[in-house]
Amino acid sequence: MVSARSTARRYSTAVADYSRTEAAEHAGVSVEDLNRFVELRILQPGPGDRFTAGDVRRAGFVQSMKAAGIPLDDLGAAVSRAAISFDFLDAPTYERFSALSGETFQQLSDRTGVPLQLLSVMREATGSAPPSPDDRVRDGELPIAAFIEVQLAAGFRPISIERLLRVQGDSLRRIAETEAEWWRSDVIEPALAAGRSPDEFSATELGTLVNIRAEESMKALYQAHQTHAWTANIIGSMEARLAAAGLHSRLERPPAMCFLDITGYTSLTQERGDEAAAQLAAQLARLVQRTSVRYGGRPVKWLGDGVMFYFPDPGPGVVAALDMVDGVTEAGLPPAHVGLHAGPVIFQEGDYYGQTVNVASRIAEYARPGEVLVSQAVVDASAGAGVSFREIGPVELKGVAGAMRLHAALRGG
Repeated sequence: MVSARSTARRYSTAVADYSRTEAAEHAGVSVEDLNRFVELRILQPGPGDRFTAGDVRRAGFVQSMKAAGIPLDDLGAAVSRAAISFDFLDAPTYERFSALSGETFQQLSDRTGVPLQLLSVMREATGSAPPSPDDRVRDGELPIAAFIEVQLAAGFRPISIERLLRVQGDSLRRIAETEAEWWRSDVIEPALAAGRSPDEFSATELGTLVNIRAEESMKALYQAHQTHAWTANIIGSMEARLAAAGLHSRLERPPAMCFLDITGYTSLTQERGDEAAAQLAAQLARLVQRTSVRYGGRPVKWLGDGVMFYFPDPGPGVVAALDMVDGVTEAGLPPAHVGLHAGPVIFQEGDYYGQTVNVASRIAEYARPGEVLVSQAVVDASAGAGVSFREIGPVELKGVAGAMRLHAALRGG
C-alpha cells in the first residue's frame, strides 16, 4: 500500500525554504515549541535544517491539538508507531491552511488606509476572535483586505462593506461546516470502520480532484445566484429610468412576505429523533424551493418549523402558497399552514425586516392546518392571479394593533 506520506509528497510542490525561526514565525508558534515538535519527530526538517510550507502547516496544526489538551508526548509516540500521520498536510488541498504573514493588523491598516475596525471584521467574518493591532495577518486574509481597500477607494460606505463581509462569512461558514460533515460521514467514518486511514483518500489525486470540483461547483452556484440578483437590479434600474423619462409607469404593487409552518413539527421531531427531523427538513426544502422560485419568489430563511419567503408580486405568491400546501400533503409530510401580508419591507444583511414581516408571521400562526390566509393588502394586489378569497372576518392577532381583515385563499378566480 502506498503511504499517505509518499502520496502527499508526490503531489506537493513545496520547497524547503524556511529556517527554523521563519517556520516558527509563520506557524504562529514559539521556536521552543517548534524544537519540541522536531524532538518528538512530529516535524522532520530537510537538509540544512530547512522546513517546507507543509511543515509550517503541521506545526500550526499540532499547536492547535496541544491547545485542545492533547499531550505532545502521546502525539509523538503515535507518529513514531505510524498510528497517525500529519503528512496529508503536504497535499495541495491543504494549502488553504494559510500561514501568518510578516505584517500586523496595525501595519496593514497603515499601509492600505483601511481602518482597523474593518480589518477586525475581516477576521471575525472568517470565524476567529477579533485581533489586536499587534496580531499578525494571515496570508489568506490579505486578498480580503485588498477587496476592502478597493471598495473604500470606490466610495462604498464602511457600514455596507461590513454588512457584506459578515453575510459572506456567515454563509460560507455554513457551507464549510456542511462540507466537513459530508466528508466526515462519507469518507472519514467509513475509512476508520474499514481499518484504513482517511488520509489515504485525502492526500491522493482523487481527493485533490474532489476538492477542485467542489470549489468549481460552488463558484458556479454563486455566479448563478449573482445572475438572478444582478438581473433584478438591472430591471429595477431600467424601470426607474423609463419612469423618470415618462415612458413607462411602474406598477405600484408592494411585495409580499410569506410564512409556511409545518403543523406539529416540534412534537414530531421529538418523537422520531434528529435524523428524522433532518430528513423532513431536506424534503421540505426541495419542495418549497422549487415551488417558490417557479412563481418568482425565494426562500429567505429556514426556521425551526417552517420557511420565510419573499415574493415581489403578491398574486403569484398566493398561488405558490397554495401549491406548497398541496405539495406538502402529497409528499406525506404533516400539513402546512401559511400566512401572507403585503407591504414595505427593509432588506438588510440577507434578511427582511419590518411590520410587514411581523404581520405575515402572525397570520401564519393563526392559520389552521392546510389553510392559506392572507391580508386585505394581498387581496388588493392579487387581481388576475387566478385565485379567489373568502373573507373570514376581522381577526385579532397577537402582537398586532387592531383587528385585521383576513381572507382564506382558494383556487380559481
